[in-house]
Amino acid sequence: MSSDFIYSIQSVRFDEHYSPSNDTRLTTNFANLARGEARQENLRKAINMINNCFNSLAHWDNPNKDRYSVELDIVHVDIDVEGNGETFPTIEVLKTYIVDNHTNKRIEGIVGNNFSSYIRDYDFSVVLRNHNRDQVHFSVPDNYGELHGKMFQDFIRSSAYKENFSKPPVICLSVSDNKTYYRTSNQHPILGVEYKPMSPR
Repeated sequence: MSSDFIYSIQSVRFDEHYSPSNDTRLTTNFANLARGEARQENLRKAINMINNCFNSLAHWDNPNKDRYSVELDIVHVDIDVEGNGETFPTIEVLKTYIVDNHTNKRIEGIVGNNFSSYIRDYDFSVVLRNHNRDQVHFSVPDNYGELHGKMFQDFIRSSAYKENFSKPPVICLSVSDNKTYYRTSNQHPILGVEYKPMSPR
């Protein structure tokens, strides 16, 4: 993949005042929380849930489960492919900070978490659908997902990433909890290890 791509990064705080930008994917979880009449209540509840979960995990020096707060920034990444200043949105991720309310110390967390990608949308909605149109059995095309993975790898090697983030990214996957997933022997060179749901008996 070309190393001449230019990435630009913008971030916005995810709090009860958050409002999705026009470039935010419509299906992104944090954007969905910020829509509708109950948007601020939804955002407050989500942030409280995150703080409560974190405090329940960090319980050894936190008897009242209120010592820590989690701050989230939504990081929006645009790419300039041709170097002419024209960009289009590619990736959104979350950047975390942990605030120790006892010491007033703000600790830098990780970047990544809820990974959102327009290229992944294109793979799912266009490439996969076109490949399986009029086919009897579902299949995945050759090189499926590689552009998505390679662009993410290029981004984390970029000067824009290194100038804005001091830690490597961590990506979290949402998996349905009504199925048991098992690790297969298939390992994609870009996307990593494949997991499949266990077949019902």
